[in-house]
Formats: sequence, structure tokens, C-alpha cells
Amino acid sequence: MSWWTLLPPVLAIALAIWKREVILALLVAIFSAEWLLADFNIALGLLNTTERIVAVFQSAGNTRILLFSLLIGALLMLIQRSGGVSAFVQWVAHKGLANTPRKVGMLPAIMGILIFIETNLSVLTSGILARNLFDKFNMSRERLAFIIDSTCAPVSVLIVLNAWGAYILGLLSDYPISTNQVLLSSIPLNFYAVTTLGLVFYTVLTNRVHGPMKRIEHHRREVPLEQLEPATHKRYMLLPLGTMIGSIIGFMWYTGAAAINSASPWQVSLSEGILNGSGSKAVLWGTVLGLLCAYLLLKFQGKQRHKTLINWSFEGMGRLLGLVTTVLLALALGSSMKALGTGAFVAQMIGEHLPIWTVTPMIFIAAGVISFTTGTSWGTFGILIPIGIPVAQSMGIPAELILAAILGGGVFGDHCSPISDTTIVSSLAAGCDHLDHVKTQLPYALTAGAVTLAGYTLASLFF
Repeated sequence: MSWWTLLPPVLAIALAIWKREVILALLVAIFSAEWLLADFNIALGLLNTTERIVAVFQSAGNTRILLFSLLIGALLMLIQRSGGVSAFVQWVAHKGLANTPRKVGMLPAIMGILIFIETNLSVLTSGILARNLFDKFNMSRERLAFIIDSTCAPVSVLIVLNAWGAYILGLLSDYPISTNQVLLSSIPLNFYAVTTLGLVFYTVLTNRVHGPMKRIEHHRREVPLEQLEPATHKRYMLLPLGTMIGSIIGFMWYTGAAAINSASPWQVSLSEGILNGSGSKAVLWGTVLGLLCAYLLLKFQGKQRHKTLINWSFEGMGRLLGLVTTVLLALALGSSMKALGTGAFVAQMIGEHLPIWTVTPMIFIAAGVISFTTGTSWGTFGILIPIGIPVAQSMGIPAELILAAILGGGVFGDHCSPISDTTIVSSLAAGCDHLDHVKTQLPYALTAGAVTLAGYTLASLFF
């Protein structure tokens, strides 16, 4: 528990910004963490770095995330090569559903809010449906990544009828408080999530962008658009995506229902099952069924050869291999920093000897720093809720205010972090460079963070 624990995330972030090479930055950060854990033994640090990466696959959930990241590349390639994307773009333009930049931007924003069940489902569906429409109107993929990234986690902590809500309730259940009431009361106090959604709709309705995103959009108008395959029929896109979405929701219910009542899962209600479902299982199984649907459609209706479909699938997976490697290394780094105690040190460092009116703002900052340096909002909740709720009870601060600060701060750091899995998946779904997404989203996240910090300072003076 010392300042040394901050070395891995600092190295990861500094190298990623300096060299614009995320994989190198993550490898160096993992080695630095293992080097510290090995008492500065370089040789042992190198060996343990390899073993830490291998250990990622010991978690079934991590392995599912990596497999899903590869298979989604195959699914994207099949629906693109089928001509279904071109047909969908033509259809929405003909129907007037996406014939202006404002309507095109509204499509992923609304879908991101409606699909609040699972963040990966929200990001993937919105990104896949909108990416080529953004190209058509010369709107950058980075703008799309910002919209889908900023309407998944913020919505998930505002509409808590999902796995996020179940996880948070589980963390709150150890304390003598009304868990449901505290969680529901924290929703209007989650200033970061509300402000972020406001910035999304400001961007969509005004069709204006600022900072690095403005420069990227100006450059985009000087390059040719991505060429789509000749249009065939929109079912080649919508049926596989519909299968994937419906399957993910169904599997979320099934895994949750089986966990509650393995003997008779059919007796478990839809909402209760979804709240207790496994997101990693549901997303992987749903993606497999979506891929199977795309394959069968193209094989029997599109009259494509099996070998051609397999080659397209591997081509799609190959395009995402860099991002999958990034996810693998980010998971390994998170494990190393957990063993090192980075998050606990940051929480302890910021949380000591604070005047009462500074507690809530500093809890928000602590959550942002932990989430930024570890790349995980859920991990941040797990670290800070056991710290923040007892602090609130002992100091007479409303528990819902502290909880809102923890949840909002976790999402804030997650939005800023280049090693966040949600940020990586958003880049993947939008089809843009990962570091460009981080760079263009950062000014918006910092603006929302500043507004939130001011809000919690004022709230602390009046509560």
C-alpha cells in the first residue's frame, strides 16, 4: 500500500498517449505491476507477466468476452458482405427515418436508452445499425462511438432493471439500510449520468461537435467514404441482429432464472431472471446464434458457398484481432492491479481526514480515479461502496448521495480511461480507432465531470 501501486496505470496511460500504441502500453504496465509484486525481480516479473496473461483464461467470463469479441467480427463481416447493410441504409433513407444528420444521430442515442438490459448489447446494436449511416452523412465514427459509449453505462445506472442494479443491490445488502429505496433515490442525484445524456442529445439535436472531434470530422470530409457492397435485402442484416438481440435478452432471463431456481426456471419472472442473469454468457450465446442465422441465410437464400462464408468470417475476426488483444491485456492488467492493491490505495489516500462538505465530491473524484486507473466501473463500485456507505452512516450524509457519487464517478473514470473494456467495445462497434475515441470523448467527459463536481459540492452544503 504505497505510491508504487500507481506506477502501472500511470505507465499505461502515459505510453498510450505518447506512442499511440495501446498494446505496448498495456504490456509495459502489466510487467511493471508484476515486477513490483515480485519485489523488483526483473526475471520473475517477466515470467509472471506471461502467467498473468494466461490466467485471464482461467475465468470463464473473461474467455467468453474474448470469444464474443472475435465472433462479432465474423458477424459484422457476413452482414456487410451480404449487402444487407447497404439495403438497410437505402431503406431508412427512403422511409425518411435517417435522411438528415439529426435523425441519424438520434437512432443510436434512442436505441442506447431503450436497450438498457446489457451494456454490450446496447453498444453493439446501436453501433452496427448506425455506422454506415454516419458514413453516408460524413459524420465521424468517433462521434458514433461517443454516442453509444455515453448511452450505455449512464443509462444502466439510471434504469437499474438490469445486472447493474442487481450487482449494486448485492453490494448494499450488507448494511442496515433500505437498499431498494437508497438505490432508487440515488437516480436523480447521479449528476454525471444525467449530464452526460444531456451532452449526447445536445450533440445530436444541434449537430455540433467540439474539440478533437471537430478536427477529425473536418478531416473526414477530405477522405473517400467506405464503399458498401451492392444492396440485396435488409433481412440479411436485420434477421441476424434481431436473433442476436432477442437471444441475449432470452439468455439473460434463462441464466438468471436457472441461478434462482435450477429445478423450475420457468417459474421465475422475466424481470427477476434478467436482474440475476449472466451478461457474459448471454452475449456470447446470442452472438453465436446471430452468426448462425447469418450463415444459414447466406448459405440457403443467398446461395453462397460454405468456403466463401468461412473465409469472410475469418476475415472479419482478423480485422478485430488487435482489439481482442487489447481486451485480453486490459483484463490481465486489471487482475495485476487488483493483486497490487491500486484501487484500495487510491480510496484510502483520498478518503482520509476530509471536512464533511468535501466528502461527497472527493468520493466522486476517488471513484473517477479508481475507474480511470483500473478500467472498470464495477470494480470501482466493489471497492468504494464498502467504504462510502459506512462513511455516510457515521458522518450523517445521506447514503443515496454517496452512492450516486460512487456510481457516477465509476462511469466517469470508465469514460476517460483508454484501458476500459466498455470504451474498447464502443470503438469496436463504431469501427473507429480506439485512441481517437478516447481523445474525442475526453472533453465531453471532463465537462460532465466538472458540472457533477460542482453539483455535489452544492448538494453537500444543503443536505
